[in-house]
This record gives sequence, structure tokens and C-alpha cells, in this order.
Amino acid sequence: MTTMSLPVTRASELPVCPPEHAWLIHDLWADQAVGIVGGEPKCGKSFLALDMVVSVAAGVPCLRRFPAARSGPVLLYAAEDALHVVRTRLEGICRAAAVTLADLPIHVITAPSLRLDLAEDRQQLQTTVATLRPVLLVLDPFVRLHRIDENASSEVAPLLAYLRELQRRFALAVVLVHHARKGAGAVRGGQALRGSSELHAWGDSNLYVRRVDERLLLSIEHRAAPSQSGLPLALRGGADGAVALHLVDATAARAVAPPSPIDRLTDILAHSDRPLTLAELRLAGRLRTASVCQALAALTTQGRVRKTPAGYQLTVSHEPLPALSLHPTGNGNG
Repeated sequence: MTTMSLPVTRASELPVCPPEHAWLIHDLWADQAVGIVGGEPKCGKSFLALDMVVSVAAGVPCLRRFPAARSGPVLLYAAEDALHVVRTRLEGICRAAAVTLADLPIHVITAPSLRLDLAEDRQQLQTTVATLRPVLLVLDPFVRLHRIDENASSEVAPLLAYLRELQRRFALAVVLVHHARKGAGAVRGGQALRGSSELHAWGDSNLYVRRVDERLLLSIEHRAAPSQSGLPLALRGGADGAVALHLVDATAARAVAPPSPIDRLTDILAHSDRPLTLAELRLAGRLRTASVCQALAALTTQGRVRKTPAGYQLTVSHEPLPALSLHPTGNGNG
């Protein structure tokens, strides 16, 4: 029995990708790339994925800032949202982008479930892709696409390999929306993803959204292009009720950025003529309890604040500044 050798090509004869064909969405997502849109719950990652859907389907800039390099049909599976919610969100993004949803080749999978660990479901997805020939496939979120152990590389890798095979066979981009671990805001976006490290390593382009205080920040990571981080985002509603993510001007964002919890508490304590309890600090600073506790822990470690039986006070002796009111207007949940 004769064994066939593998096909081989000299490196100098490999195909060259012209610069104009390198992107699906300029600087945001590489052409025919697979990757992750990741973030903690309620950070807007699904809105970001839908913005990519509209951008590619309509050929308009994503987030009103990143031009679409290619346009064409898009296939979307949104497992966690009711179909009417998906439509409402898409319509809002379309209004922000000045396009009409009915004119766009956006196809939504309406099956009640899609499990990539089942051979039958994988075949159905492949047949759908072969029929519609989308240039972009968005699956949101990964946790609803299987019943495997996300922490086991041996179980995650075959699912990602299937999506990579789909990408190569049909020359499309694949966006997988995935959750980050709660409380992982201090580590890199890819390291914060829930489950196996296979997910981070798999991506050609990855987008990570995280919340820092009250701000949303976007990080862009590519395998073969420069990355960006700390791009400020805002979820805005228009006069017509349209809700969409927007990339905020970085200079303006820095100019209006609120003081950090540490700065707020330091200022409040500097204006007080007595120690303040945690509850008083939370109310005066309009901060969450967790934010106050974290800031106080940092200030105590730095030796700038000490805890007394009556509450917290600055360790540096000073004449107190005019006292601030501990009952500001507002709802106290900043």
C-alpha cells in the first residue's frame, strides 16, 4: 500500500494577502478571523457583537468609527435573548448607523438550541453556512453552545477546532461571545476569560470589554496586527429610543472622567472633622459598598487612612477643611 505525502509549497510561493484584504472591519477584526468578544456580564459585549453584525451587513463603520472593509451576509445566533429583543437591539443600532434593518442581509438562527458538542447540530450549522455563505458568523454566548466542561482543554479544543474548520472551509469570520470571570478586571482580557486557556489562544482577533468604575473600556487584540487598549465606550440612547454603543473621544473622556474611589474618599475624609463610618463614606461618595471597601483597604495598606472605633480617618494630621454634607443629592448607587 502506497502512502501519499502531504502537499508542500515553497515559502516564497505562498499566497500574499494585499493590505486592502487584511481586514473585515478596519483595525477591529481581521478578515476571515476567528476570535472572542469577551467581558463580564452587563458590559455591553452583546451590543458590540451586534454592532459588528450591522457594520458588516451594511458596509458601515462599526461603533461609528471603524470602517467596514468588506460587506456581505451575516449569520447570527443569539441564544440568551428573545427574538423580539434581538430585533429591537438591531433596529436601534441601525438607526444609530443611519441604515434600515429590512435592507440588510442579516440572518438569525431561530432554533431553540444549538449545541456544538452534538454531531447533528454541527452538521446543521455547516449546512446553513453552506447555503447562506455569510462573511461573518456570530455565536452569542459560548456557554449556551455546549454542555461540556469549559475548564477542560480536551473538551473545549474540539469545539474550537470545528469552528476553525468552518472558517477555513467557507472563508468566513467567526465571532464567539464569551463571559469573563467575575472580579477579573485587574488581569489582561484574555486571561480573564472563563474556562480553558484554549479560548484565548484560539483567537486571531479578540475584543474585550471591561467596566472600570463607571466607564466601559474596549481592548483590541490581534494575532498579526497592532493591538489597542483602554478605548472608552458608552451605551447611548437617542431621542427616538435607539440604543447603541459609541466609541467616546479619548481626550474628552479623560477630561470628564470621574475621580477614583480612592480620590473621592481621601477628599471626603480631608473635609471631615471626625472619623466617618463605612456607611457614611458610601453615602457621601455615592459609591458601592464593594468600591468603598476596596479603596479603604488600599488606603489603609498605604498608611494614609487608619480605622478607629468611631470610623475611618486620615493618618496625616491636618486642620480639617470646611465640612461637606454627608447627604448629597443622588441615589447613592454610583
